[in-house]
Amino acid sequence: QMQLVESGGGLVQPGGSLRLSCAASGLTLDDFAIGWFRQAPGKEREGVSCISSRAGTTLYADSVKGRFTISRDNAKNIAYLQMNSLRLEDTAFYYCAAGWVCGLGPGVEYEFWGQGTQVTVSS
Repeated sequence: QMQLVESGGGLVQPGGSLRLSCAASGLTLDDFAIGWFRQAPGKEREGVSCISSRAGTTLYADSVKGRFTISRDNAKNIAYLQMNSLRLEDTAFYYCAAGWVCGLGPGVEYEFWGQGTQVTVSS
């Protein structure tokens, strides 16, 4: 069974950090582009970051550039999203996804999705 499982979410104060993990089973992450998305209550899902399958090319939403870093450990079959300098507006449910193309726009489709993990930034 092909599955992605996110972990690492939680409650953090503004300015704090969290590292989200996306563990894959039944599929080899090295074969896929990995994307991180988020959705806040009442808002549409937003592409946060992605990393391509081979070259490791990365993309970031303007709202997280310089604060978030996406990476992958192919040996462990895990992808990460390091989130620093967190802001109140980063509060959302975060999902990882695996697909063929690294992209954050609405026209890019991902094949596999995790169940998500909640990130809450609050003082």
